[in-house]
Amino acid sequence: MAKCEICSKGVHFGNNVSHSHRRSNRMWKSNIKSVKVNVNGLSKKMNVCTSCLRSGLVVRA
Repeated sequence: MAKCEICSKGVHFGNNVSHSHRRSNRMWKSNIKSVKVNVNGLSKKMNVCTSCLRSGLVVRA
């Protein structure tokens, strides 16, 4: 699974809880995009979560 290379956000785990309160495992995947980014004047492809993109921690190429 891809992980954000800026904030290292990845998958989160928890439980599905049915109406009868039976539990099964589930997984939440973070919204991670493959984006071309300016790093030290060079363009580089990185996996970045959308919250880092919106907050301006990354400058797109």
